[in-house]
Amino acid sequence: MDKPLKPIDRVPLKTYPLASRKSKVDRADFAHPWKLEGTLEDFLRRLPKILAAEDLKAVASAIAKAHKAGKHVVMAMGAHVIKVGLNPIVVDMMERGIITAIAMNGAGIIHDLELALIGRTSEDVLEGLEQGAFGMAEESADFLNQASAKAAKEGSGLGQAVGRAIIKENLPFVKESILATAARFEIPATVHVAIGTDIIHIHPGFDPEAAGKASYDDFRLFASVVAALEDGVYMNIGSAVIMPEVFLKALTLVRNMGHTVKRFTTVNMDFIRHYRPMTNVVHRPTASGGQGYTLIGHHEIMFPLLAAAVIEEIGRSGS
Repeated sequence: MDKPLKPIDRVPLKTYPLASRKSKVDRADFAHPWKLEGTLEDFLRRLPKILAAEDLKAVASAIAKAHKAGKHVVMAMGAHVIKVGLNPIVVDMMERGIITAIAMNGAGIIHDLELALIGRTSEDVLEGLEQGAFGMAEESADFLNQASAKAAKEGSGLGQAVGRAIIKENLPFVKESILATAARFEIPATVHVAIGTDIIHIHPGFDPEAAGKASYDDFRLFASVVAALEDGVYMNIGSAVIMPEVFLKALTLVRNMGHTVKRFTTVNMDFIRHYRPMTNVVHRPTASGGQGYTLIGHHEIMFPLLAAAVIEEIGRSGS
């Protein structure tokens, strides 16, 4: 450098009229304040037409459209969905014919059974762990391990076996069981077990061979559901690892076998953005023509809101 640097001269700066610029935020898309005694339809209409608010309405519309067209609406879920009190919402959507298939991890059958059995679930892990009592509930393990053995023997799949057993035993809160509802309406309900992750695996009555076979039978049934997902919707709610991995493997399996599964909607709902749901549910599966969405928030708020929005959308369309 021959001369020392001086502050830049801004005189030649090029400017343009603000009104000529393309802006991403327009007041026409802003939210509208609430009015007393409004309806849910009013609430949804008053949301801003921006980001997640638009995504929520887009997902609700996709589910309603799939339902009207007789396409699959699949709900894959972690057990937390049950633990925050959403069984009645899930059951209602199954009874309405909106949710056409259910898939869950191994913990899901434990909490669903306990609710059907005593109307309560979810123990204090820290307290139980310190006393060596965590996971030692007798009835939960006995019931589910027997159902697992029966499923393997009959080839019915674990989800169906548990649902049928809950109905057969006429448990006190059978009407609030997701798996019993699935069995009652003959909705595919699959359980995808990772050996060693669930409390029933530590009990002497657990048969890993039976559990493995029953869960694999469910994987094959799940793959059949995925094979028919074209123009449908796949929801992953509260599963950060197991269900996104199962979905990706099922999808590549059925595509390899020649099934066309390209144009469908996926949505991931959880507290934060996890790697696997984002890549294995939202992005990769829909790269060939579908649409993926992410809705962040508490399940106990977001899923009832989505369900209500779907029911309103279906009601307006007269389906």
